[in-house]
Amino acid sequence: MIRFEDFTKRYGDHTAVEALSFRVEPGEAVALLGPNGSGKTTTLKGAAGLVRPTSGRVFVGEPEQDVCRPAARRAISYLPQRVSFPEALTGREVVEFYRRLRGTDASRSGEVLRLVSLNGASSRPISTYSGGMIQRLGLAVAALPDAPVMLLDEPTAALDPEGLCAFYGLVERRRREGRTLLFSSHQLGDVERLADRFLLLIEGRLAASLSRVELSERLSSRGVMRLSLAATVPGLLSAVRAVAPTVAWSGGELVVPGPAADRPRVLDVVRSAGGRIVNLVAEEARLDSLYRELVGRKESRGLDGKTED
Repeated sequence: MIRFEDFTKRYGDHTAVEALSFRVEPGEAVALLGPNGSGKTTTLKGAAGLVRPTSGRVFVGEPEQDVCRPAARRAISYLPQRVSFPEALTGREVVEFYRRLRGTDASRSGEVLRLVSLNGASSRPISTYSGGMIQRLGLAVAALPDAPVMLLDEPTAALDPEGLCAFYGLVERRRREGRTLLFSSHQLGDVERLADRFLLLIEGRLAASLSRVELSERLSSRGVMRLSLAATVPGLLSAVRAVAPTVAWSGGELVVPGPAADRPRVLDVVRSAGGRIVNLVAEEARLDSLYRELVGRKESRGLDGKTED
């Protein structure tokens, strides 16, 4: 549904994205991750046809079309990172303007305002809206067309809890309908909840691509179990290392890194050695810890070139 083919975008001497190639399959939700300046926004604008590649191409739709062709953009709904609307207009007037622009049915205005929980404020001018309400209005506009592809750039920025619930409801509804989603977010909770696949961009290059299964396996191997014992047991550390080689004592606790599947064997060894466990804490790894590890690893390799996001 979306295909990047050696997509490169330069602004003068600065390379925003370099030789980026990946696919997003129909009905798939893919998250773009990366530090500020990694090229996420440029990538989304490339998919929306808002920036022309310096080299390479981007295709959308089924059958696929080059996004530089105006007809291809009918397949796309796009929410930019920063949304703004004329402050003298009401929320409903804004939605109605974009509804007519996209040629959707008249009933869609009320539907999308309800979807983002903005219906009660739709008759008020934009000048009275908070930042979160403006973001919700942007989501309403993005939800207007019945487009098979949604491109969302930091969609949960500035959203309050009610707005977050509305956003999750909107995305989950679109996913049930088989829509394709490509989005960026610094909120890793959003990413874990919504994405089927995770693409890490660093300095405009694709540094890692992980499916949900691959991510689960990586996170599983980075979990930690901490044991507090009633008393020191001679030779315990050596015995446990036979089944968990990276185990160590730390602050009076036996720290056992590794997947949850290995923990029952460790507990059996501790009990067999005469250890009496008085406290056990299992800490599962999260996406943010893996993200920091991947970013740190790639940046430590000294990738050349400066980029813009």
